Amino acid sequence: MIQKELIASLVENKINDTRYFLVDVSVSKDNVITIEVDADEGVDIDFCVELSRFVESNLDRETEDFELNVGSAGLTSPFKVLRQYQKNIGNQVEVLAFDGRKHKGELVSVDDDSFSIDETLMLRKEGDKRKKAYTETISFRYSEVKQTKLIF
Repeated sequence: MIQKELIASLVENKINDTRYFLVDVSVSKDNVITIEVDADEGVDIDFCVELSRFVESNLDRETEDFELNVGSAGLTSPFKVLRQYQKNIGNQVEVLAFDGRKHKGELVSVDDDSFSIDETLMLRKEGDKRKKAYTETISFRYSEVKQTKLIF
């Protein structure tokens, strides 16, 4: 079976010093290799073809047969790496916490351990005659979050 670490290393070597970054690599039991890449300005199909050819040229089909799929991280896919959070600062996201609660808001800050969103809710607080929009900054540790997705 082809090792995931080998594929990740090949991809990292190819995308080093480019605008692209690795999101995920998976290798199934049947040697179906799936590579997901992303970039701050979007992923070019020509780059996916180039990356696919590069990886394939560094693997030996005589030793082990495989299927190779290279593509961009889907726009509706959950974030998997820190750089996806960083590139989406200022965008609307939906956060599903492990406690089952969903939060929607603008991604406002990101660091190595956590991120924050500004969530706006319509609430009636004491003294209000009707509901008003209140914005609250909520911080999450990555370990508290089941998934984070971009909202369109």
